[in-house]
Amino acid sequence: MGTRGVIFDLDGTLLDNMALHAEAFAVFVQRHALAPFDEPRRRQLDGKRNRDIFPVLFGRALADEELRSYADEKEGLYRELSRGRLVALSGLDRLLERLHARSIPVAVATSAPPENVRHTLAELGLDGRLDRVVRADEVPRGKPHPDVFLAAARLLGVPPAECVAFEDAPAGVAAAKAAGMTCVGVTTSFTASALAAMGVAPDFTVKDFDDYLKGPGAWLMDQAGSSST
Repeated sequence: MGTRGVIFDLDGTLLDNMALHAEAFAVFVQRHALAPFDEPRRRQLDGKRNRDIFPVLFGRALADEELRSYADEKEGLYRELSRGRLVALSGLDRLLERLHARSIPVAVATSAPPENVRHTLAELGLDGRLDRVVRADEVPRGKPHPDVFLAAARLLGVPPAECVAFEDAPAGVAAAKAAGMTCVGVTTSFTASALAAMGVAPDFTVKDFDDYLKGPGAWLMDQAGSSST
């Protein structure tokens, strides 16, 4: 079955920025005297919604007002730290051009809040090119549930089985696979072996989009070829 739609996660996928999120979380947990935001905690929480992250960090249920306050604080730190420092992952522009040439629609499916989506896409100069976005706060359940990817497929008008999803985090890989999509794991945040060890492995792993176009996405570079993944 061919590829008729492509769905990108945002953070850690369109760009290698999860270290900046980790930096923001490090400042946040220090301010609030919480346990360090270390590698095991990242494996557990990367890719999830803030409403699912902060109760784990604080070890208790949080009222909606608390959740909003903590999320606003941490995401404000991220935007301050990342301003002027964000760069698209290698090969992204070329991949978007090849998808456009083949009339394959694209969307973003992300757990990021709306302010971060606008900030990140604007910093990358992609706000005019990637304007179909579904956020996890717009669907009933966040990653690792498939809701945000299924909503993105509906937005594109493409069956999930004919979509390729790009993801960097275990929760996102699980969500894409649960949606019935082919999943390409981008190894900016976790190694290929780490992604495979989390229970639900991606179908392919690549270091960036140039790597994808040389490997599983090589059909996009063949003007006469047909889609295969």
